[in-house]
Amino acid sequence: MNYKQYFENAKQASRTMTSISKETTNAVLADLAETLVLHSEEILSENAKDLAKMPIEDPKYDRLKLTKERINDIANDVKNVVSLVSPLGEILSDKVLENKLQIQKIKVPLGVVGVIYEARPNVTADVFSLCFKTGNIAVLKGGSDAEFSNLAIAKVIHEVLEKHEVNLDVLTLLPAERTATEALLNARGFVDVLIPRGSQSLINYVRENSKIPVIETGAGIVHTYFDESGDLEKGKAIIFNAKTRRVSVCNSLDCVLINQNRLEDLVELLLPLAEGDVELFADEKSYNLLKASYPAELLNPATPEHFGTEFLSLKLAVKVVDDLEDALNHIANYSSKHSEAIISEDAENIAKFLNQVDAAAVYANASTGFTDGAQFGLGAEIGISTQKLHARGPMGLEELTSYKWVVRGDGQVRK
Repeated sequence: MNYKQYFENAKQASRTMTSISKETTNAVLADLAETLVLHSEEILSENAKDLAKMPIEDPKYDRLKLTKERINDIANDVKNVVSLVSPLGEILSDKVLENKLQIQKIKVPLGVVGVIYEARPNVTADVFSLCFKTGNIAVLKGGSDAEFSNLAIAKVIHEVLEKHEVNLDVLTLLPAERTATEALLNARGFVDVLIPRGSQSLINYVRENSKIPVIETGAGIVHTYFDESGDLEKGKAIIFNAKTRRVSVCNSLDCVLINQNRLEDLVELLLPLAEGDVELFADEKSYNLLKASYPAELLNPATPEHFGTEFLSLKLAVKVVDDLEDALNHIANYSSKHSEAIISEDAENIAKFLNQVDAAAVYANASTGFTDGAQFGLGAEIGISTQKLHARGPMGLEELTSYKWVVRGDGQVRK
């Protein structure tokens, strides 16, 4: 297959994006939100074909599954993007030099944005809406697990684009086969940046093989530390929500750390998880305390590999730590630098935790489940970046822009 033609078309389309007015951009996205809901039955029918190929116990199953409610959520995220102000054209700095040259620093699109993702059909709509709003071209490579779902959503997007007489090449969904991934990794000169969304193995593969600059949206190995001064009721609610709200997403809790001076509260702190069928992997101290109360079929002794694992399921590691310093050391050793939380009423400990933990999002007395573009007021997200160059944390409109220098003169020459 001639993948080069896809990339050439995308590059050509990027030159015409600046001619699309903000009014047209918003009209397209508003129409898309409505049309996605109107086509719910067709999308769900295609999604069912993908679900039939995947075992229900696979951690990716929940990410793959669409419902009418989830399609409504996708549509609402698109509507949120419509309501946001585009950063394009924003003047970051403006000055006139002694030689009368006017120099402005202005936000511009990244260009052609490639995204490689696994069983996450919502990404198809999310990435398109964010890219389109910021004048970027989206070249998407979804996994074979979500092939029919992605095609159905892309078809709706193209129908809306055609209705508004917009170049269809502003969105390209590459074929699901592996050769398309290899072609995209090597599309230097056509694709400006590549963003992988999925498992750590996918992210590692893209980083190690791409000839295009990569923004990593890393896996989430997420901790919550219950401090000596932690409020028990807050802790119960936060830990339960962070673990059980949606287990297959990257902000889901993977490990609870508890201060040894609060061990008398450990059972009450974690017992609600049993109602959610959460399987615990507890270190020796916590296991000995929990075995009398926590369901035996859901309680296991922890082994070293349980710490530093992104479970993406109803599984959770538990460890007793000496103090805040011990918790900070554990997080430093095992964190993927995604989201980390402390439950504490000690202002000094909270400040130390928030300042010293190296993660894209750090929390005090709140669930890590909030690490999400929509929850952060970004409309939607293109991913959660765990790196430090260009973007970090939920990536919205701002993170899909770069800048250029615009220089205006009146015949000046450099001596």
